[in-house]
Amino acid sequence: MSENTAPQNTPTGSAGTAPAAGAGRWAFDFTGKKVAITGGSRGMGFEMARAFSALGAEVAIASRKIASCEDAAERITAETGGRVHPYALQAADWDQCTAFAHTVWDDLGGIDVLVNNAGSSPLYDSVSGISEELYDKVIGLNLKGPFRLSALLGEKMAEAGGGSIVNISSIAALHPKASTVPYSAAKAGLNATTIALAHAYGPTVRVNAVVPGTFLTDIAKHWDMEAFGERAKSFAAERGGEPDEIVGAVLYLASSLASYTTGALLTVDGGAPS
Repeated sequence: MSENTAPQNTPTGSAGTAPAAGAGRWAFDFTGKKVAITGGSRGMGFEMARAFSALGAEVAIASRKIASCEDAAERITAETGGRVHPYALQAADWDQCTAFAHTVWDDLGGIDVLVNNAGSSPLYDSVSGISEELYDKVIGLNLKGPFRLSALLGEKMAEAGGGSIVNISSIAALHPKASTVPYSAAKAGLNATTIALAHAYGPTVRVNAVVPGTFLTDIAKHWDMEAFGERAKSFAAERGGEPDEIVGAVLYLASSLASYTTGALLTVDGGAPS
């Protein structure tokens, strides 16, 4: 990786060391940095991509549908003027993750930040009715894929001098419910993987996770919003989160302001009760 793409997330600080004193220390600046985001074509991933691009990063967004990624890339570039690259990726597929990791590294000349955001929690009628196909799909998308991408790109980052990996977990990992059995298991595994990889690739590569609570993404269109409104009264924030409200936590963990933060699970849930 060239000096211009070294894993520094502000003008004065690297991903693995404390930033130097000065005004730049306190600002998010990803100028010249290369950021890869899975599930980046919509919802929270799209908002992350917008933010990184607005702050100077060259961004790669990946999801199952290349057309969605192309549309998202065009929209972000029109807004920020930044370079945004679309990729097709089924993040549950081991071989596709392997190919993507090598391709995006070569295409962008290195990766400074990886955000494993792709994930889903399919509905099912009963726990005993969960099929092997559904179980494997949920584990693959929420755990296997993020592990494979983190393992490959984390190793490359370490060899290049450093970087940051941010996994998007879920509050379901900490407070499992009958309706989220495979998803909760996968995200709990992702939390454990986050901590383990922080040790595997430290000290130069930091690995952390954001643990979101209830966010009003596309899936919320199918909710009973009156019932949700009643439940949200028990949150300290008394509402669900908007997709762009995840951005600050991700930027922090990706930046050198978090230079001593690794192996951490940062909860962003509006103060929802446990």
